[in-house]
Amino acid sequence: MHLLDNLFWHTFMGPHAHFATGTDRAKRYVRGISPMLGFPDQAHPDFTGMEAFFDLGERVYTDGWSGPAPSGWQVEMESTMFKMIWDGAIPEADAAPEAVALGPEHAEAAYDLAMLTKPGPFGLRTLELGEYFGIFEEGRLVAMAGERLHAGPLREISGVCTHPDFQGRGYAKRLMLKLIRREMGRGETPCLHVASGNTTAHGLYLRMGFRDHLESAVRIVSREG
Repeated sequence: MHLLDNLFWHTFMGPHAHFATGTDRAKRYVRGISPMLGFPDQAHPDFTGMEAFFDLGERVYTDGWSGPAPSGWQVEMESTMFKMIWDGAIPEADAAPEAVALGPEHAEAAYDLAMLTKPGPFGLRTLELGEYFGIFEEGRLVAMAGERLHAGPLREISGVCTHPDFQGRGYAKRLMLKLIRREMGRGETPCLHVASGNTTAHGLYLRMGFRDHLESAVRIVSREG
C-alpha cells in the first residue's frame, strides 16, 4: 500500500505523533489543529473509545471509508477527493520571493482567511504543522499556502487559498511552487488533496505537474449529542 492511500494514519503514527491523540484504533489531531481523524484500517473504522477525544457536535474529516456510521456518531457530509502526487521537475527559482513566513503572530489572520475561503480542515494551530507562507497587501493577509500531513517522504501542500478580492493574480500557484521547490530541495515528495468537485483547482494542479493517485471518499463526522 502506498503511504498516500492512508496519509492521515501514517502522519499520526509518524512525524506528527506529538500532535495526535486517540487510541491504537483511531487517532486525530489534538483540538486546535486541523480537525482530521484517521484509522489503520480505513475500510473498517473503529471508533471504540474515541468519545473521550471529542466534544459533542465537534466535526472532523475522515478519509477512505463508507457505510453506516457507528452508534453515537453521525455523517454530516460525504463526497470524494483526489489524492495527487507531484510528477514534475523541481521549479528552477523561487516563484514567490516576496512571501512572508507565517508564524504564531499570524495564526488568527490565517484562520480567518481559511474560514472565509474554505480550503479544507484548518485550525488556529495549523501553522505549527509545517512551513506556511503568505502574501500581504497593505498589511493584510490575502493569500497563503503551507504544509500539513507528513509521512515518509510525502509532504502535503495544504491551506491553499486566496481572498476573493485578490483572486486571478496567480498568488496561490506561486506560493505552491515555492513550497514544491523547498520540499524537493529537502528530498521530499509534494502531494495534496483536492475535492473532486473543484474542477478548477484540480485542472490547475494537473497542469502544474501533479498527477492523480487515487480518488477517495471523504466524510465529515461528528459525535451525536
